[in-house]
Amino acid sequence: MGPKIPIDRWIERIVDAAESRLSFLFDGLSVFIKAIVGGFSAIFHALPPIVLILLFAALSYKLGRWRLALFTLIGLALIENLGYWAATMDTLALVLASALLSVAIGIPAGIWIGRSDSARNVITPVLDFMQTMPAFVYLIPAVTFFGLGVVPGVIASVIFAMPPTIRMTSLGIRQVSPELTEAADAFGSTPGQKLWKVQLPLAVPSIMAGINQTIMLALSMVVIASMIGAQGIGAEVYRAVTQIKTGKGFEAGLAIVILAILLDRLTQRVIQSNKRRG
Repeated sequence: MGPKIPIDRWIERIVDAAESRLSFLFDGLSVFIKAIVGGFSAIFHALPPIVLILLFAALSYKLGRWRLALFTLIGLALIENLGYWAATMDTLALVLASALLSVAIGIPAGIWIGRSDSARNVITPVLDFMQTMPAFVYLIPAVTFFGLGVVPGVIASVIFAMPPTIRMTSLGIRQVSPELTEAADAFGSTPGQKLWKVQLPLAVPSIMAGINQTIMLALSMVVIASMIGAQGIGAEVYRAVTQIKTGKGFEAGLAIVILAILLDRLTQRVIQSNKRRG
């Protein structure tokens, strides 16, 4: 065995250099992310629980009819009854902020690697790395650059949750029939017209499937991020674990399960609606 390769020291030097030279960028990102999370949180906390429960139930009925609406009504009412409404809304704000940033970055990246083999060959190994790295590891650099709290939780969630949107957007672009793209070329379409009028509309079901996976991964990471100070229902689970309160942990876990099922079913209904229209 030769001497150990000092990968740990190399990474720490890179992180230290980035922290000292890019602090202005991290400060700007921190303000931006706090504004997004604060906006969602303000909306969810401004309305009384009963109003939000009825609004979510109405949305569920519109997308999935009475079974999903009934589950939404009973599930959210149970969360409010157990006393986890505020924490659940904080978690929902974190999930939506993380998913929004993941989609805003992931769809353009997916379009890029969907139309360029060179880009795909470079970015695909990066996506493999992002998806196989243990989720807890993302918390370390996030805390180093942004400290404790909501912002590092969102950053770690974006990194962890973004790959499915990129992959599924790329897949949707590449699965468009060559005959259709050739027909668009034959009619003199520019690359932009071909993208917006042919490839993206046909790729919408695949893109929505990627967004669904991104939302679910963001929820799982937001719960883990409670370890670094991200508020929400994950903090209740973490507190119950550290204090060995089994009942409290079960209640908080139940609230997470209800939120996860609700987000999953709503996004799946949107996907099915798009397929029917297609």
